[in-house]
Amino acid sequence: SSPRSLPPVCLSRLSAQFCLLPSRAGAAAAMDGHGHGDGRQPMLEKGPPSHRERHFTAGEVVRDVIMGVSDGLTVPFALAAGLSGASAPSSLVLTAGLAEVAAGAISMGLGGYLAAQSEADHYKREMKREQDEIIAVPDTEAAEIGDIMAEYGLEPHEYGPVVEGLRRNPQAWLEFMMRFELGLEKPDPRRALQSALTIALSYIIGGLVPLLPYMFISTVQDAMLTSVGVTLLALLFFGYIKGRFTGNRPFLSAVQTTIIGAVASAAAYGMAKAVQAR
Repeated sequence: SSPRSLPPVCLSRLSAQFCLLPSRAGAAAAMDGHGHGDGRQPMLEKGPPSHRERHFTAGEVVRDVIMGVSDGLTVPFALAAGLSGASAPSSLVLTAGLAEVAAGAISMGLGGYLAAQSEADHYKREMKREQDEIIAVPDTEAAEIGDIMAEYGLEPHEYGPVVEGLRRNPQAWLEFMMRFELGLEKPDPRRALQSALTIALSYIIGGLVPLLPYMFISTVQDAMLTSVGVTLLALLFFGYIKGRFTGNRPFLSAVQTTIIGAVASAAAYGMAKAVQAR
């Protein structure tokens, strides 16, 4: 009589399902997951191969663009409105605005560079400290691996082989502790320079928007009104795009961004008018 057929044991792991299929002899044979026609049973059977995970991985770049464009749209806009409120000619508003855009781009880019460089330095310091701990107190660090795994609901007999495997691979052990114990991702060595250039260029692009009307309209009041309309439309569009990328409600993000820019420019314009009245 033929042996009793045993049901497969299936494990779901993120996007694929793996099924352990016992062989006729009672022990699963190691296979490539596709099966063969020689009577052997596959050890691992993958789920539907058509699934593709889509994750947004450019978060740091988007953050830099948002930072640069939002400040670029708001600060020169407020400056131009303030100078217009003081009845400065269009040429003076344009000159001061371009100077501010240049200074702001350098300042924002340098700030982004220093922030990214500080993050990289912090990672190196923590990695050196963690490496020293692995060498000095390996048993304590190995126990911490178990504590981390236990937080995910794994039992000692389940994570024990993982702990032993990491102990045999010090580099993987170190990277595991950096990511799961300290929550630190290894920074890209080019990140500091990329961040500086991205923020600075985004600031320049955003800053030129409210200044464009002053390049073509000689009457300061007309230029200011045109600048207000153009900049508010740009703020609406930018806020909507920002909401789409950050996962927030796009229309709410557009309204919030526009209100912030409008309040900033109105405050600058009001202060200029108040000072001029004296």
